[in-house]
Amino acid sequence: MAKDKKGRATSNYRLTMVDDDTHDQIWSRKFTKLNLIVTIVTAIVVTLALFWCLVALTPVKTLIPGYPDARTKHDAIQNAIRIDSLENVITKWELYSENLRRVVAGEAPLKIDSIMEARSKARDMSEKDLKDIAAKDSLLRKEVAAEDRFNITSGSKKVLPIEGMHFFTPLKGVISQGYDKALHPYIDITAPQNSVVMAVLDGTVISAGWTDEEGYTIRLQHDGDIISVYKHNQKLMKKTGDKVTAGTAIAIVGGTGSTADGDHLHFELWHKGEAVDPTKYISF
Repeated sequence: MAKDKKGRATSNYRLTMVDDDTHDQIWSRKFTKLNLIVTIVTAIVVTLALFWCLVALTPVKTLIPGYPDARTKHDAIQNAIRIDSLENVITKWELYSENLRRVVAGEAPLKIDSIMEARSKARDMSEKDLKDIAAKDSLLRKEVAAEDRFNITSGSKKVLPIEGMHFFTPLKGVISQGYDKALHPYIDITAPQNSVVMAVLDGTVISAGWTDEEGYTIRLQHDGDIISVYKHNQKLMKKTGDKVTAGTAIAIVGGTGSTADGDHLHFELWHKGEAVDPTKYISF
């Protein structure tokens, strides 16, 4: 019995700090093996927690090699936005090409209110539709090639070069920003509120709808491989597929779209796939 008590007594320990010169006791701490283990584990956990807080909640984490900083994240977000915008532009031009092909072939154009709606329609297109489009496109190419070979056209009207065409002024106003081939390949025309926007030539509406950046926009296809574009309108007066004559009211000037700054008409003139200076052919 005495041995058991003596054995249990040796399980207690004491840590003492003593002055080496005077042998006075400065500090003393009594503990057991269990207390020592708990103390060590607690110290390790607290140290790890403090280290995690230091790394995760302070700018110190940016010093870790390969860790993305705020600028890297910002650049990644901006790149994702640019990619999404480019995808929308590519899709819009694909839909525009399909509408143009349908108008030339005499078919009913697509009714497009938004890019997403048109994209869903394109995905639902069956293989049979794609084969029909390819067959009609081949026939159209053969017809155009035959006409070029014999220097005749299927219509009775002779197509004049762009220099010989008479353009109507799309909007009576003041040119606030002129044409620049590299930086600004179009012109901006300011005019009083509710001014009427008119078609510059006879043609067909190949696109009429809304986008967040351009607001209410309408595009016309004319003879001679000419396309006119009218953006930031307050209201559109024509829809896709409508035939218009030169001087016909097609829209009301406005300032819609995220890139618009006040009421004005953003006007583009395209000839054979290239943007040209409208002021060379139209008197404003």
